[in-house]
Formats: sequence, C-alpha cells, structure tokens
Amino acid sequence: MGLGKGMSESKVEPSDLLQIFVYGTLKPGEENYPAYCAGKVVNTTKAVVRGKLFALPMGYPAMTPGNSLVHGYILSFANLDVLTRLDDLEDYDPARSASENLYNRKQIQTYTLQGSSLGWAWVYLMTEELARKLEGVHLPDGMWSSYQDNIM
Repeated sequence: MGLGKGMSESKVEPSDLLQIFVYGTLKPGEENYPAYCAGKVVNTTKAVVRGKLFALPMGYPAMTPGNSLVHGYILSFANLDVLTRLDDLEDYDPARSASENLYNRKQIQTYTLQGSSLGWAWVYLMTEELARKLEGVHLPDGMWSSYQDNIM
C-alpha cells in the first residue's frame, strides 16, 4: 500500500489517538489490563481528573461526578476498535438510556499531577446513586488498587 500525498509514514499523530482515562482494573498492573490493553496501548500517562471514587464490594471501583481528585492513567490507543471491547467490559451501550447502563462513557478534562491540562479523554462513570446502592465505599484519596484493602 502506497502513501497518499501529505500522509506521514508510520507516525501516529496524538490527535488521531483514542484517549481513555482509567482508574481501576484497566490500569497497568491490574486485572483487566492484560486482556484489554496490553500490546494495544501506544502511550501511558499518569493523570488526575475531577470526580469521586468508590470501591465496590465486587472488587472494582466506580468513579462518579464530583470535585475531588481521582488518580489514574490516560491510555492512548491507535486502534479505535478498543472502545467497543471496553464498552462491553463496562456494560455500556450507547443505544440504551443512561439509567440502564452500569457505567456511562463521557469525555472529561484530564490533568498532570502538577495541574497542567492533558486535554480530553473518555472515562466510564457511574452515578453516585448507583455506587451507593451497590454499597460502594468512598475513597477520599482518589486512589484505587486491587492490591490494597479498600473495603473496611
């Protein structure tokens, strides 16, 4: 396949990348990273966003809208098909009403740990009402790991 006029060879422009903010089982080193992200991630950047983080008794977290800092990573993907697999994992279907989804995918502003803007990324959010109904425990430090005892 030849290169069209004005196309760069194999360089992927940052604007062409799919940016997803992850804060739970999709983070590097966590349970779902190998199956959904390993070998597909072009770049990984530590980041924070505004929200509210809960540890759910099922062993994974939920982020809700809020004003606290939530720590995680921006994962950059060159292949947009990753989004379909992640939507399935997060029980998100854009054709359903928001109340029928476990999580809803939204775009959110992301920041470095020092507070500089990193731009927009997709994130999977749960309503606070559902997080509490599922007996989620608020994590005021905004950090979740499957390797620490977050629940009681």
